[in-house]
Amino acid sequence: MDVRQASTVYRLLGDEARLRLLRVLRRERLNVTELTGILGLAQSGVSRHLGLLKDAGFVAEDKDAGFTYYRLAQPSNGERRAVWAALEEQFDQSADDVAVRADEARLQEVLRLRKENFETHGADTRDGRQLVPGRSWAAWSRAIGLLMPPLSVADLGCGEGYLTIEASRWASRVVAVDRSDVVLERARDLARRRRVTNVVWKRGELEKLPMKDADVDIALLSQALHHANNPARAVAEAARVTVPGGRVLILDLREHQEEWVRSKLGDRSLGFRESQLRRLLADAGLRDLKVSVGARKSGDPFAVLIAAGTKPVKSRKAEEEY
Repeated sequence: MDVRQASTVYRLLGDEARLRLLRVLRRERLNVTELTGILGLAQSGVSRHLGLLKDAGFVAEDKDAGFTYYRLAQPSNGERRAVWAALEEQFDQSADDVAVRADEARLQEVLRLRKENFETHGADTRDGRQLVPGRSWAAWSRAIGLLMPPLSVADLGCGEGYLTIEASRWASRVVAVDRSDVVLERARDLARRRRVTNVVWKRGELEKLPMKDADVDIALLSQALHHANNPARAVAEAARVTVPGGRVLILDLREHQEEWVRSKLGDRSLGFRESQLRRLLADAGLRDLKVSVGARKSGDPFAVLIAAGTKPVKSRKAEEEY
């Protein structure tokens, strides 16, 4: 490699985004959409960086089942092998860096979602697993929804409304609450595109819901509680808006040590212990408590807990005394 070539290569590798791309592709073959989600960069920027790395011989492109994937290319000569050896050494030394751990956590989430999507993982049976065309967690959730009665539901901390719209398929009415006007507008747009008409969108805080008492049959807090300033108050509010005999359902992260989520994602809490969720539900006056692990993957710093409780129904005698 002459001086001019070396200068070009070193300038190419002097960009943080391109180093992050190479580090992630070292772990897994990925498409542009997946890389965009992992790195938090604009898709146009990811495509441009990939093009430069491909032209320089660091990245290769594969076509598979209608998708375009990118992977690391094998070094073509001794000089490139030496450059790559230096990169690998740097990657190994920076494994505990906060930004690297954040990219790794998002990579694990992308891989988890990929496994739930037959289009991107079901065609390869070389590992001996059974091929099941059409297998999909989304399809299963919708099938289970067909067994549900037409209950009223509150999606608290609804975000961009994906769970809201899934619930609207079987619920009689959904009240979706989020603190962000921008996020709510995206959710409304999605609902309009899906022609969903049984959702009421409201702006409000988890700790002070814009809803009346005993308003819904089920109150959902899905990956929302760790964003609450006061989780205990948020659970108490969820219980308040639930009818007697109704249920509060929580899906949230189990306690972890990934401090980067505070600055990158705005998390207030680093997840919860099983005992914490049980105590939050009990303190809100709920009964028949259940707490269990909902999803966990080896090597992934995040595990999901599922917790549920039922709001007691007052006896006739108690109502008369009241």
